[in-house]
Amino acid sequence: MNLADARSAVIHAIGRMNSAYNKILFDEWVLVKVSKDQGMILAYDGPRADGYQKRFKTDVAPLQVEMMGRKMNVGDFEFVQSGHGTFFDACMRLGPAAYLFCNNTKSTMTEIRQDPLWLVAQAPFVDLAGQFRADPVE
Repeated sequence: MNLADARSAVIHAIGRMNSAYNKILFDEWVLVKVSKDQGMILAYDGPRADGYQKRFKTDVAPLQVEMMGRKMNVGDFEFVQSGHGTFFDACMRLGPAAYLFCNNTKSTMTEIRQDPLWLVAQAPFVDLAGQFRADPVE
């Protein structure tokens, strides 16, 4: 999958999640390319367009702890329960070096999961993972 198609797939899936959840589930997301020596932002959508890059490494740190030692395959995802504020709540591997990080800047995953609509809102996220398993970002 190319970057434009990946971005469209993410926008569509997050829209479906928001509809199923009856409110904004993830108000921020970023597509990144990670190599051994560096990372590169491929796309961003959210309320911190002017400042998210300054805190990005700090904001993904709780997810990195959760992912440490885990070999994530394309389409695999991880959540962190206590990612409050600007700390990212979810990560999905989109390709050999591409990842999606999602965040709700107002609620933690623990709070999100208290709403029974969370169960329904997960389906588009799982569907998105399947799309990237079938056609990874190159």
